[in-house]
Amino acid sequence: MREVKQKPSQKPVMQRRWFWPAVYGGMAVMIVAVIFSFNALYESQNEQELMEEVSAPADQSIVPTTATVSETLKYPFKEEYLNEVTILQDFYDVSKDEATRENSLLVFNQVFTTSTGVSIAINSEPFEVVAAMSGEVTEVKMDAFTGNSITVTHPNGMQTRYNSVADILVKQGDQVSQGDQLATSQENEWNPNIGVHLHFEVMEDGVLVDPNKYLSF
Repeated sequence: MREVKQKPSQKPVMQRRWFWPAVYGGMAVMIVAVIFSFNALYESQNEQELMEEVSAPADQSIVPTTATVSETLKYPFKEEYLNEVTILQDFYDVSKDEATRENSLLVFNQVFTTSTGVSIAINSEPFEVVAAMSGEVTEVKMDAFTGNSITVTHPNGMQTRYNSVADILVKQGDQVSQGDQLATSQENEWNPNIGVHLHFEVMEDGVLVDPNKYLSF
């Protein structure tokens, strides 16, 4: 009988010594290729964005800025006349001396009322009445008996009122700057004894306060 030769047994491919090193090597090559491709794409995008920024026209527009300057209350007349000013009647304050309190009383038809501001005269003649602080004209009141009046409301909430004025140059809603002329002083029927004057009042939170708190007359 013919002998049948048996073929030597062959190991599966996965069990061969070279298989797994080859697999790992191939995977490593693929990972390196992916990382390299990602880095190349990232660098390309960065270069494109940089080129766009460089080529973009610079914004030449200038944005104006507004500096807010804090104002303090000034005199309701031109300061060049400060040495010629006479305070005819002062703000009534119970803490002041007796003579000052008496001078702060107004008498009309034998009825006493207290002065709510300071009555200012300059050489007994009409003078320019100016805004003591910037703000908005919130009231213009015409009254020949007590004297016409102008009220200005300021950004800090304070109000100033200019009484016994004529030749009014502003109207309600107007914006005025500190030092702008508002009107001219005049006399009135309510307090005729003191002649031509400006009765100047200052209000905080709607309450009348002594103007001397802010100004030295």
